Amino acid sequence: MRPSCEVVSRYVLPVFRSMVAKDMMRKYNISQSEVASRLGVTQAAISHYLKSKRGAKMASELERIPEVRAAVARISEELVRKDSEDGLLFEEFCALCKIIRRDSLLWERMEEILENR
Repeated sequence: MRPSCEVVSRYVLPVFRSMVAKDMMRKYNISQSEVASRLGVTQAAISHYLKSKRGAKMASELERIPEVRAAVARISEELVRKDSEDGLLFEEFCALCKIIRRDSLLWERMEEILENR
């Protein structure tokens, strides 16, 4: 079993970024390049996110959680605002981690997805 912080940072955070990127493009009609800039990733990463090349199973699990959907919406909105602060975004990401770790069934499902990759 891997430490939870390793799992979240290596596997869950990229999926969460993917969800935020998709949300920003859908709701706010922002280009891939602009989304990449605001998320601090490359445009190629955004392209991968949109094609669901990685993390599709985990994304479908996370999308079922109302708190995760709400966090995606809040982060998308913050990133669209020009005056958003990184601290607020980090707090949202940390809150996501706590949500996932608190739900033992979800955590088991994440481990199962990782084992079957």
